[in-house]
Amino acid sequence: QVQLVESGGGMVQAGGSLRLSCLASGRIFSDRAMGWFRQAPGLEREFVASISRSSFSRDYADSAKGRFIISRDDVKNTVFLQMNSLKPEDTAVYYCSVGKSWRNYRNRDESDYWGRGTQVTVSS
Repeated sequence: QVQLVESGGGMVQAGGSLRLSCLASGRIFSDRAMGWFRQAPGLEREFVASISRSSFSRDYADSAKGRFIISRDDVKNTVFLQMNSLKPEDTAVYYCSVGKSWRNYRNRDESDYWGRGTQVTVSS
């Protein structure tokens, strides 16, 4: 059974940092794109960042560029999201997913495995 489990969320003041982790189990995803979405209350789930297999390419939402860094460790079957200079508008539940393809990863319908999410709250 495939499982994605996120961790590392929490409450932080504006300007602070958090590092999210997503551990995959049940199969190896080194051949797949992985990444992160987030969903704030009342809003749709939106793309944050993705990383291709073998870390060849990375893609970031405009809101994440220059502040967030995505990485992966295929030995540990884990993807990370280092979030720096956090803002109150980054407050959301952050979800890890596995994409069917790198090219279409931004489309959330193109992810076929999802974690349950981890809450990130940034106070002003």
